[in-house]
Amino acid sequence: MTTPFGAPGTGLSRREFLAATGVTGVSALAGCSSKTINAPTAATNTPNEAQTSSSDLPYTSPPTVVNVDEQGGSVTMGTQPARHAVHPLDSMGGPVEFPRVWVWQADDHDPSVPGPILRTTEGNDMEVTLDNTNGRRPHTIHFHGVTKSWKNDGVPTSTGIKVPAGEKHTYEIPANVPGTHLYHCHLQTHRHIDMGMYGIFRVDPEGYEPADREYFMTIKDWDSRIPKKWGGEGNFTYDTTSRTPDVFTVNGKSAPRTLHPEQGSPIIVDQGDLVRVHLVNGGYMSHPMHIHNHRFQRVEKDGGVVPEAARHDIDVTNIAPAERHTIEFTADADPGIYLMHCHKVNHVMNGSFYPGGMLTGVVYRSVMDSDIFSQLMEYAGYEPN
Repeated sequence: MTTPFGAPGTGLSRREFLAATGVTGVSALAGCSSKTINAPTAATNTPNEAQTSSSDLPYTSPPTVVNVDEQGGSVTMGTQPARHAVHPLDSMGGPVEFPRVWVWQADDHDPSVPGPILRTTEGNDMEVTLDNTNGRRPHTIHFHGVTKSWKNDGVPTSTGIKVPAGEKHTYEIPANVPGTHLYHCHLQTHRHIDMGMYGIFRVDPEGYEPADREYFMTIKDWDSRIPKKWGGEGNFTYDTTSRTPDVFTVNGKSAPRTLHPEQGSPIIVDQGDLVRVHLVNGGYMSHPMHIHNHRFQRVEKDGGVVPEAARHDIDVTNIAPAERHTIEFTADADPGIYLMHCHKVNHVMNGSFYPGGMLTGVVYRSVMDSDIFSQLMEYAGYEPN
């Protein structure tokens, strides 16, 4: 299974990426000449959380798009503990790492934060099995957007259904509201989302017309004390009412790691592309997302299509918690590298270091052979040799 370079979606293949950066040798195209600096790797067959220290846990991988239609309409969502490298380098305010998170793992994909992007088509209902065999505590899955039966709502206090550690449960989720949605654990929601249990659920409408480039991004604010406490590094009593976000991510990473072509989420484009980005806020704060040098339109919101008469060109869209905005723009700027970031500027920091945090970029393929792109790849921890 190959994963495109760039944000989850329709990025470049390894061959296309290396060719664009000027690395065209036979070994490079075979995938032998690129290296990731200080990149932790994911692992499978994780032992039970109760039997492991944080140092024994696997690292998460970036979220992948799971086409549930191609799997006959079913997907198994396992749970497990893991470690999460937000920005693993000793630079630009790093390293930033969560010693313990609770993660989703779809079928044989790597565990990830955010969770896997579940994609289906309007009218194709899903069977989602929550496999809590490797879990230590109960979980549920609650899907936003679609209309479902009471017992499939995933809220234990109102349905009486939760999935204890060591057990499984299957949810029947109808794909009856097209659009981009959110899912998350709804047991002790305030804690479980802040431990990483959230992701994107996408229902393509019938007759869906894809854009030239299509990407998925979940933004989130974190109070790093929570994963540190559950990783055994915090000797304090945590009060949710005193939550103080200090880490800000795009698809689980903070800049400069967000620009890493495999671990991060750069928006890679060609001149003239129609670009569609599905933005989801998995956190607890609003985030005004701004793209440099491009005007875009918001075409969907929370599963509803924005009528054409109501659309207009903007360069900032403010996304509240749990909101989903789908934006479109044409890659018609002077080819270059343009930032995309939250405009609450303190959210674009790693601790006291600026820039960092909730920042990624629109990268034109034609400038990937430039010195500045090479420098950004070094900051991100990627070296195409």
